[in-house]
Amino acid sequence: LIPVVRGQLPLKIHAHRADDILTAIRIAKEFHLRFTLDHCTEGHLIPELIRDAFSHGCEGVVIGPLMGDRCKVELRNSTIEAPRILHEAGIEFAIMTDHPEMPVQYLPVSAAVAMREGLPADAALRAITLNAARITGVGDRVGSIERGKDADIAVFSGDPLDIRSRCLLTMINGNI
Repeated sequence: LIPVVRGQLPLKIHAHRADDILTAIRIAKEFHLRFTLDHCTEGHLIPELIRDAFSHGCEGVVIGPLMGDRCKVELRNSTIEAPRILHEAGIEFAIMTDHPEMPVQYLPVSAAVAMREGLPADAALRAITLNAARITGVGDRVGSIERGKDADIAVFSGDPLDIRSRCLLTMINGNI
């Protein structure tokens, strides 16, 4: 925990319920910690309070898994509309599958289902690329196509968030 307390690493807070999210924000604020809110299942119930947390050390919100059953009480208020609600509140976020809870290959499907529930397409794509890279601290290397970043690129037969599209070509560090 020393790197977290010194501000060298963000604290990864896994919280589902709104009361747990608010408690985590209060503690992080009290101790001046950098942090991310992971899962954030009931974040859609308190979007204004989450947005305010960005001025108190919050470096990002990672929501998910978005698809799955409500296998525990903490998930009873989960909704696939959460991405749209957070987006409308001006909160940038990433979407996760919580692999192996939900296999990572379903990440684009999760983003597509969020689009079905009103999340704009550009926000859905950012949630699994640029925002995810930024929140995890590697946005200077990956997450978008820019000069100086790693040449990690996937080329699809169509819209990458259309489940009918296939990956035609993958480049890692510029190598096919």
